[in-house]
This record gives sequence, structure tokens and C-alpha cells, in this order.
Amino acid sequence: MTRILIVGGGVGGLAAALALHKAGAEPVVYEAHPRSDQDVGAFLTLASNGMLALAQFGAAGPVAEAGFPLTTMRVVGHDGAELASVPLGLHEEPLTRYRCLRRASLCAALRAEVLRRGIAVRQGKRLVSATEDSSQVTAVFGDGTSATGELLIGADGIDSTVRSLIDPSAAPPRYAGQRVCYGYTTEAVRGAAAESIEMIRGSAVAFGHAVSPGGETYWFARVTGPAGEDETPARLRAWLVPLLRPDATPAADIVAATGERLMVTNACDLPEVARWRTARMLLVGDAAHAASPATGQGASMALEDAVILAKALRDAPSTAFETYERLRRPRVELNVANSARLTAGGAPRRSPGAPAGIPPEELARQLDWAGPL
Repeated sequence: MTRILIVGGGVGGLAAALALHKAGAEPVVYEAHPRSDQDVGAFLTLASNGMLALAQFGAAGPVAEAGFPLTTMRVVGHDGAELASVPLGLHEEPLTRYRCLRRASLCAALRAEVLRRGIAVRQGKRLVSATEDSSQVTAVFGDGTSATGELLIGADGIDSTVRSLIDPSAAPPRYAGQRVCYGYTTEAVRGAAAESIEMIRGSAVAFGHAVSPGGETYWFARVTGPAGEDETPARLRAWLVPLLRPDATPAADIVAATGERLMVTNACDLPEVARWRTARMLLVGDAAHAASPATGQGASMALEDAVILAKALRDAPSTAFETYERLRRPRVELNVANSARLTAGGAPRRSPGAPAGIPPEELARQLDWAGPL
């Protein structure tokens, strides 16, 4: 049984652990944070492709229960006029519907599955170095301990230590040009449609909101401009509301009704990562292909990574890393580029047959656990 060290206990690392375990490997997850509840803020949407990937290793059900479905997207202009209303993804099937949920809830659902299946998770293990030879790789952590396995998977996010070990000359993350705010309120949006997300093309801010079955509004705002520092909720409200108020939409009232559950991040991406692998180390998820959040595909792409990597190791271990990179690079790099274009106010580049780089039927074939890559 192949022992695989997974550096990073977020979405990508936990998903990789589940998929690799199903493929017959022995994964062990090493997470830098001493506790498992560090990320309690931002929310995300999982698209149908992400839910389909989760289903391949039996985690779609628990994740679906952790969030709420989105089956329709409504697009409105700054004047409140409806520009479009479209169905979202494969909404006919309950477990392939888009899901809206907190990132922390997604990680908690995946972690519960990891532990239920007997996969080890080591907290407080911040990677500082790794060495490899012809038969194994050894990771050294900040607490002075080490671990050895046949392979090491870097799922340690946009500021990946593993990426810097694979390629010391790798460029750092790039600020994508937008600050992104997230918030929650139970005191806004009356009569919102169930299972729907509304995207507002505001005059100064791109805004989106959805209402959970319990009546809680989840919202985000993307504001183009220079990077900034962390702000208090009061200062963020004072900054955002005047930008939103000129528009004939509910966005300003939603932000004004938000209390302390309001946060901001600087959107960053990795426009190019030249090296994803060595003989025994490999990058997955944001460590390899972090995108700005404009396409909403970051988590779903990491879930796809997990399935493709596990199938490659299952079917052809000696060429697994090469196969994984060959299949994943075109798709994820197109997502990074499209997110950057949307962030800059442009239109995404679409390839023939599909908006995501490969035809949907080919993606479904690649993800199908029962079939070969």
C-alpha cells in the first residue's frame, strides 16, 4: 500500500485523502493549523462538476447536507432590470445541484468523512522542508518532527510551501485587482426566490446574494481597486454602502443590515506555475492553479483534481503524475485566465464545445470512477 503524505488539510487536501484512500493508498494529512476550525468566514458555491467529483468518492451526500441548493441564477443590472434568468448546472439530480455553503462547513464535512474512514489527520504540522530520493520522500515540520512516504501531495494553498520546494524560482501570487467582501445577515431581502442566486452588475461593484432556507442572506461584493488591509465590519460597511447606494438594487440595504459577520480579502491568483511536480512531489488545488474568485470554480477544480489524481495512481502508478498534469493543466489554466478576465471586466475565453476547456461529456468520462482515464 502506497503511503502518501498530504500537506494541507483544506478542501483540496481532504478531498485528495478521500479519493486516494478509495484508490487503495494510505494517505496521511498534515495540517499547519493546530485546530480544525480556523476558516470560519467566507462562503463558496460548489458547481455541478464539483458535486459530481465528490460523488466519485462518496462525499456528495454529506456535503449537500452542509449547504443549500442553488438551481437558478438571476442577473440584474444596476437599475434593477432583469438581464437574464438561467438554470444552474445539473439541477435535476439532487446530488449534482449547485450548493452554497461556508468554506468551513465544506471542510468540516470532508474532515468528518476522512476521520470516519480511518484516515489519519495530524494538526499543527507546518511543513518547512522536504527531501526525496529514488524510493521515498521525507517531510520535516516546524515542530521538529518528520514523516516519510512514497509520495507527497502539496495541497497547501496559494502560498504553498511545497510549490517553493518543487520550484524555488516560482513567482509569488499576484494581486488580481479586486477586494472581495463576504457577509451574512438575517435582516435583509424579503421575498427572495428559493434556490436562487442573484448576480448584480452594479455601477461600481459586482454583487451577489442568495438566501438560505433558514432566511439568512449570504452575499459577496467584488470591488476593483488597490489591495487593502483587514478592516473592521463598521469600516467595511462605511466604505461599501456608498458605493452600492446609487444603484436601484437591494445590495446597499443588504450590506447596511449586516452586523459583525462581514470580512474582506484581497483576490489573488497564480497566472502561471511552470512546475507542478518532481518525481515524488506534486501540487493540487490552489497550490498549482489558484484563480481569483470571479468564476466561482476554485473549490470545484480542487475536487476534480482529487479524482483525476487518484484514478491516475490507481490505473498507472508509474506515470500517474504525468497523466494528472497532462489532463488537468489545460482545464485549470483556462479557469485561471477566465477568472482574471472577468475580474478585469472582460469576457471569458471559451473553447469550442465547452466553456471549461473540455466538452462536458469528456469531463464526466474522466471523473467517472468506474471507468479508466
